[in-house]
Amino acid sequence: MNDTDVSQAASTAVLDRLSAELDELTPEAQKAARYVLENPRDVGVSTVREIAEAAQVKPNTIVRMARQVGFQGYEDFRQPFREALRRGEVSFTERAEWLQSVAAQGGLGSLLAEMVESALNNIEETFARIDESTLRAAAEAIWRARRVYVLGVGVNNANAQNFAYLASTGMVEFHAIPRAGAAAADEIVWADVRDVLIAITCHPYRTEVVETVRLAKEQGLAIIALSDSPVSPIIRAADHGFVLSVDTPQFFPSSVSTIALLETLLSFVIATASPEIVERVEAFHTRRHALGFYQDDPK
Repeated sequence: MNDTDVSQAASTAVLDRLSAELDELTPEAQKAARYVLENPRDVGVSTVREIAEAAQVKPNTIVRMARQVGFQGYEDFRQPFREALRRGEVSFTERAEWLQSVAAQGGLGSLLAEMVESALNNIEETFARIDESTLRAAAEAIWRARRVYVLGVGVNNANAQNFAYLASTGMVEFHAIPRAGAAAADEIVWADVRDVLIAITCHPYRTEVVETVRLAKEQGLAIIALSDSPVSPIIRAADHGFVLSVDTPQFFPSSVSTIALLETLLSFVIATASPEIVERVEAFHTRRHALGFYQDDPK
C-alpha cells in the first residue's frame, strides 16, 4: 500500500533531518535519501547492499549519505527504523481489483477488520509524528492571518470545505478553494504576506495544488501543508508541514487522518486565539437558533 509510517520519535527525527538536508547532498546521495524517506521500513530490515540495489546507487553512496546527516555509518543510521512501515507501489487499479477478489471469496469480514485497523493506525501514526509546538505554531499563523485559504482538489476539496465551514463559525475571511468554475491559482492572485495557505494533496500529487503552493510561496504567504510523504513537494515548500498516514485496503488514500488532523488544528486555533473568538462562536450559533436553523428538542 502507498504509505510512509514511522512510529518511533527517533526515526521521525532522522527522517526530518534527512529531508531538511536533502538539497545539501550530492545527486547520488539525494537519490538514496529519497528512497529512504519513502521506504523507511526497508532500512530497518535490509543490508546496505540491499538498500543500495533498491535505490539504484552504490553501497558506499548509502554510507556517505548516513555520514552526511551525522551518523558514523549505515548500521548506526538504520538503528531507529525498526518500527517503520514500507511504502509500496500498488496502483489504484490493482487495489480495486484486489477488493473485488476479496468480495468474491466471501472475505468481507476480513476487509472490515482491515479497514478498522488501518483507520486507527493512520490516526495513531500521524499524531506520533506531531508535537504540541508544531501544532501551536501553525495555529498561531492561522489566527494572525488576514485571510486563510484552504486548498484541496478531488476528495480533499470536501475536506477543505468542511474545515473552512467549521472555522468560519469563529473566524472571518476563511475560504475553501478552488470554488466551482475557478482555478486555484487565480484564487490567491491578490494574496500576500498577511495571508496563509493550507494545502492538502497525497500521492499522486495534484499538479494544481503543487503549482498553487509554489505561487503562494513566491507571493510571501505562509504555507501549511498536509501530505503523505516527507518528500512531498508541498511538504518541502511548507513553513508548517504535517505528514499524514493514509494507508487503506481501499483503492484510494484514506481521509481519516486528514480530517482528524484538521479538527485538531482548529481546536488549537481556538485554544490559542484571543477571547473574541468565543464571542464570535456564541454569536454565530445564537443567530442560527434565532433563524430557526435547528429543530427544537422535544419537551
